[in-house]
Amino acid sequence: MRILIIGSGGREHALAWKISQRADVEELYVAPGNGGTASLAVNVAIKDSDIEGLVAFAKEKAIDLVVPGPELPLTLGVVDAMQAAGIPCFGPVGACARLEGSKAFAKEVMQAAGVPTAAAGVFTDRASADAFVAEHGAPLVVKADGLAAGKGVIVAMTDEEVKAALDLMFDDNAFGDAASTVLIEEFLVGEEVSLLSFCDGTTALPLPSAQDHKAVFDGDKGPNTGGMGAYSPAPILPDAQLDAMADIVTRPILAEMARRGTPFKGILYAGLMMTADGPKVLEYNTRFGDPECQPLLMRLKSDLVDIMQACIAGELDKVELDIDERSTLGVVLTSKGYPGSYPKGMPISGIEKANELDGVYVFQAGTKAQDGQILANGGRVLCVTALGRDLKEAQAHAYEGMDCLSMENSQIRTDIGLKGLKRLGLA
Repeated sequence: MRILIIGSGGREHALAWKISQRADVEELYVAPGNGGTASLAVNVAIKDSDIEGLVAFAKEKAIDLVVPGPELPLTLGVVDAMQAAGIPCFGPVGACARLEGSKAFAKEVMQAAGVPTAAAGVFTDRASADAFVAEHGAPLVVKADGLAAGKGVIVAMTDEEVKAALDLMFDDNAFGDAASTVLIEEFLVGEEVSLLSFCDGTTALPLPSAQDHKAVFDGDKGPNTGGMGAYSPAPILPDAQLDAMADIVTRPILAEMARRGTPFKGILYAGLMMTADGPKVLEYNTRFGDPECQPLLMRLKSDLVDIMQACIAGELDKVELDIDERSTLGVVLTSKGYPGSYPKGMPISGIEKANELDGVYVFQAGTKAQDGQILANGGRVLCVTALGRDLKEAQAHAYEGMDCLSMENSQIRTDIGLKGLKRLGLA
């Protein structure tokens, strides 16, 4: 098989790592890739936003399967474009990718499908937003409607923080066109958890639960990032409850999108808040999360390409997932200053040493290979991911792997998995 993965993050390195284990993969390409994918595949200098260039490359190389990683190419219609060229592509068409590309659209679909979610107002002008805030008061959650690289959500605990968030979106244009429409939602209290499911338009097959850590500093302090670490399973959503949860938050969306004439195929990721009133959906993503992808794929024993092809063919009902019973945990190393401004070009050492540890693998994200070295080339640089008999052991192995690494001007969270350990009575 000839396979093209689109993207350049840790998720794409994890996809390349998993897909490269398949015996009949003759050629594996990643566009544009990173320093880690370069060791498993051929990196191709095509941006993930260059849909025309990606289609042309897939045609030229007679690609058998395209696997888009990030949300941007999906929302730009890469699946539609590949389908038009007769090339199988794993993911939702553009009409379905709007579930991630527009939070207002996702909210409307949730309401139509009867999915529990936070009450919200949708605004395109500052005066209406201010009137809503005056009526409801803080705490509130302010969200840019469009894609903002995981940073367009601001939890505002006071009226002053709500005002500052609206200043950023409406007045300062901090999120560009992504905030031309703004959602203001009720503040939900609870613990977050992620449920990702393979979908073929009618059937949803949930993966084990995972918990991401968005805030940059320990104790969930500081601004939101694209993710500082994740683990699976999350004790708050055990395996025995996966199917029932999919009935509440995933399958109704599949039914609603099919009713609209745009069946959803690919990965549907439900970001949940487990409240005292039950689960409520915070958002949907239409692809693997990053860094959830890394621990989840490390637990997936089934062949990933077979599952993707079943999703495309509408034959997911014939698939049964084989999941490693062990826990996994990943810790993200970032450049100091992220998610604000940060330096680049720092050499990274110790990756090979970490990879030699039992059950540990370093998935690279914002890196590049240059002159025989791996250099930092982004905010989130890599994710050290590890297996363990339980969450405590997975955590220990991941931080042991992190201790092997050296990079100037770096930062990590030291408490990834702590919430789960407390829930299990292990911390």
